[in-house]
Amino acid sequence: MIKDLIVNLAVGMERDPARDYALTIAEAFDAHLVGIALAYEHPLPGSILGALPAELVGRATRQHQKAVEAAVERFDAAANAVSVEHIVKKVLERDAPVVLANAARYFDASVIMQSEPNGVDNNRLIEGLLFDSGRPVNIVPYVQREGLRLDRVVCCWDGSQPAARAINDALPFLARARAIDLLIVINEKTQTSTKFLACAWASISRATTSRSR
Repeated sequence: MIKDLIVNLAVGMERDPARDYALTIAEAFDAHLVGIALAYEHPLPGSILGALPAELVGRATRQHQKAVEAAVERFDAAANAVSVEHIVKKVLERDAPVVLANAARYFDASVIMQSEPNGVDNNRLIEGLLFDSGRPVNIVPYVQREGLRLDRVVCCWDGSQPAARAINDALPFLARARAIDLLIVINEKTQTSTKFLACAWASISRATTSRSR
């Protein structure tokens, strides 16, 4: 069940695919959505920070703060009928992955945008959510335009613990899917566990059927 979501708000971007996608998830599940905006105390790279005049550093900091405020305003304005609130966290850039992962632990799932070539780099934040939050993560493509659609869902299976965890975490979405495809990676684990796989698939079918009623 998904009742509480957290989304990392894109700062400095007019269009925020993760925000818009998270809003449709919240609407579909009648969930509460929290938008978190990371406000960096020093928005400039440390490698050049000490070489710049204080005036330029101050200007960059003020511009970053305005961008954070604008991201929050756009999030609140886009909410419509969805129950939302926002959090602004002041952090050092090096601590941002830990701060975001720690925040995500208190929610049923998190949403974040994929890194954009020559643009927003969310790789460290995504890694923190995947390995340190202990919660499911929805990574939204930076080119995403549509909201949540569950006409057909693909589950990937390679016999591993992460695959088992991912499918279990996805059950709320699978329960609402019109069709589910299972993509199996042929390896030593999957070749020797066909009986267990059949049982697992039957279990998924029962779980999604009962949840969709």
